[in-house]
Amino acid sequence: MNAISKTLNEMTIVERTSLLDTVADALEATAEEAKDAGDVLFATNSTCVASTIRGLSGHLGIRDLPAAELLLEQGIMLVHQYSNRSLHETHH
Repeated sequence: MNAISKTLNEMTIVERTSLLDTVADALEATAEEAKDAGDVLFATNSTCVASTIRGLSGHLGIRDLPAAELLLEQGIMLVHQYSNRSLHETHH
């Protein structure tokens, strides 16, 4: 798979919406896992970022792209952080 990455600005509205939904879905799944593991704070943070992304998704204009990029970065980092933490905890 040698696809060239696009910036949000280069994406179509459908591509942007799909990306935002994918990250929000991942955040919600991570929030559920964190909640089940007893990490209420992490679950709450993930849910809040997911909700903010979903709220922005339906009204994403050109002027909103910097905010969307920041939210996507934060969301992806939260999912990554939880994934790494979960892997570390299962191996120790």
